[in-house]
Amino acid sequence: MPLPSLLVIYVADLPANLRFYESVLERAPDEVSPGFAMFRLPAGLSIGLWARKDASPCGMEIDFIVADADAVHADWTARGITVAEPLSDQEFGRSFVALDPDGVRLRVLRPTEAG
Repeated sequence: MPLPSLLVIYVADLPANLRFYESVLERAPDEVSPGFAMFRLPAGLSIGLWARKDASPCGMEIDFIVADADAVHADWTARGITVAEPLSDQEFGRSFVALDPDGVRLRVLRPTEAG
């Protein structure tokens, strides 16, 4: 089965989203051209930002699996990142949802340990 290797997010404001994802991913983009930027991530997945005048928030979510959701929440909140769903314990783990400048959902999750 083929595995996805690139997630493209259509954005209305490329410069704002580029700054946002540089901050969240804590890295510079690997590729930048007029209307497009790409971040190649260590796990093999890349995130592309494609400027589109007709971009609108889509029905998608980018999930960040972390060891400490509380620490990421504190960091992102201190940086002024919009939190859409507060930090809470869910059946799948400790989680919160933030938004990028175009309203794409970013879920930060420390999964519940199986056992």
